[in-house]
Amino acid sequence: MIPADPEARDALAAEYVLGTLEAREAAEVARALETDTALAEAVARWEARLAPLTALAAPETPPAGLWDRIEAALDPAPRVAPARPRWRDPWRLGALGATALAAGLAAILLVRPAPAPLMTVLLTEREQPAWLVQADRQGIRLSSLNTRPAPPGRVLELWALPQGAAAPTSLGLIPHDGRLVVRPATIRPEPGMLIEITLEPPGGSPTGRPTGPIQFIGRLAPAAGS
Repeated sequence: MIPADPEARDALAAEYVLGTLEAREAAEVARALETDTALAEAVARWEARLAPLTALAAPETPPAGLWDRIEAALDPAPRVAPARPRWRDPWRLGALGATALAAGLAAILLVRPAPAPLMTVLLTEREQPAWLVQADRQGIRLSSLNTRPAPPGRVLELWALPQGAAAPTSLGLIPHDGRLVVRPATIRPEPGMLIEITLEPPGGSPTGRPTGPIQFIGRLAPAAGS
């Protein structure tokens, strides 16, 4: 049964995303997601919160012979274990440990929320909205707000200038459809970062620095409501 209480529903969504529910409960949630909009939204929120955890530990290849050493260290002689309380069952301990770990991770994420998304609207000379720029951990996204294409023989190039940087970094040429998604490797989106669009020759700036006039400019700031 999917709980009607918002807090209980949110907790269920968190356990579903963390994978700590029993198979039967997980299957019930999966079925409910097809028709329960509120539950689907809660699951999406938890997926967004927990996604950064995948980057905390880089994958590593186990040392050669590790599994052989583990098998050699195990006692091959079977043992008859005395009766013990069910709470000491290793599988139950594992489940309790996973639940505790999930609760701890959730608490960390609630205390230390992900950075707020950033955005800016680049204006025309007449102070009319021309471009929308959105930035988060996934990258920088540019979309046109009814902007005219570059004149013949010229292209539009997107640049980012972090505060304190000596020169801007090119984020690429803007396609004809006015949409661009970039994941810069050398800079990180931050409040106050300058975003600008210049007019360049075909193929972009030949110097790695803006050579044409600045057409649009703005600074990243936390999105409203974040």
